[in-house]
Amino acid sequence: MTADSFSAEDTFDLGQRIGEKAVPGEIYTLVGDLGAGKTVFTQGIAKGLGIEDAVNSPTFTILQIYEGGRLPFYHFDVYRIGCVEEMDEIGYEDYFYGNGVCLIEWANLIEEILPKNCSKITISKDLAKGPDYRKITISKEPDGRGITAKE
Repeated sequence: MTADSFSAEDTFDLGQRIGEKAVPGEIYTLVGDLGAGKTVFTQGIAKGLGIEDAVNSPTFTILQIYEGGRLPFYHFDVYRIGCVEEMDEIGYEDYFYGNGVCLIEWANLIEEILPKNCSKITISKDLAKGPDYRKITISKEPDGRGITAKE
């Protein structure tokens, strides 16, 4: 599934719709350049899960845990991770295989430990379509079943 976003609000709204449909154990990987809108998308997912806390990128802590919504939300940002073994130190398996929803920014850096059933989300800019334009591609691994923007 590919969605066009022409504003931060569009990006947030798509994230919110996905958060509203998320089920326990769901894992979303999120890849995009700096400034692509990953945090805005993540804030939308949190809102869809019913989380009222402020959601920011956990760049310096690797993991931010949000509770208080209909499901726990585990927000990883592995941009600064030195090696995959650091994920063991924070007990990633408890979150990946738990009863909450995981979102992993820069997930391409830890591909070797990701479960096969992740939903892969890529956000990319296209300045020819405007400074706020984003192309958001979502696919369900490994079967490519995908998620529709209208759901």
